[in-house]
Amino acid sequence: MNHFSYSRIGPGHDRPQLPEPRPVEPGEWPKLEAALAVVNRDLTATVPGQEPLILMVDPPRQPLAPGEADRGQVHVAMPDGRWQGNQVNAYDPEEGDPLEPDDEMTVLTVVADAAQETVVELLWQVWPVCGEHKLGMHPRPAGTTDDWYGGETDAGGPPVWWCRGGGDGTWHDAAQVGELAATLPGKQRRALRRELRRSERGRDGRG
Repeated sequence: MNHFSYSRIGPGHDRPQLPEPRPVEPGEWPKLEAALAVVNRDLTATVPGQEPLILMVDPPRQPLAPGEADRGQVHVAMPDGRWQGNQVNAYDPEEGDPLEPDDEMTVLTVVADAAQETVVELLWQVWPVCGEHKLGMHPRPAGTTDDWYGGETDAGGPPVWWCRGGGDGTWHDAAQVGELAATLPGKQRRALRRELRRSERGRDGRG
């Protein structure tokens, strides 16, 4: 059943108003919000001047059955609300899955992957980039090799930004997700710390 199949449209009948996507309210999706805060540290460190990404909810497009829980599809979006890619709260209610994944590392990996797709597609730039090889990186479990694929059973360790290297077996884990600032040259790290301090003073009203 699509959104319009149960509503009459014609003379004397208005077209149903589709619900609009909206920003996530603070505390509405705590695990997803916490994961995005970690990913935003990497964005701030590596894309100067870029405002933090946000979470957007695309509400259900059809009526829910009595007692059915559906809080909409959550996406990682640009500050203006645009996003690209899959939702980050995918679950199968028939299997009894929770609305949010239980494992924090899984949540962080999914959010990092979605954030990367939104940034790459909407800013039209590769992100994040390995400082050593100047190649785009991807979120993966720590310690994977070039022949790893996403369907494998992964260890419960923290996800990392993984670089393919020079194609000669030099693939490597560049940094844990959220810790890209530590990989920057000293001058860039110092400039980032100054910028963060200025931002904090601005939020506190200290000019």
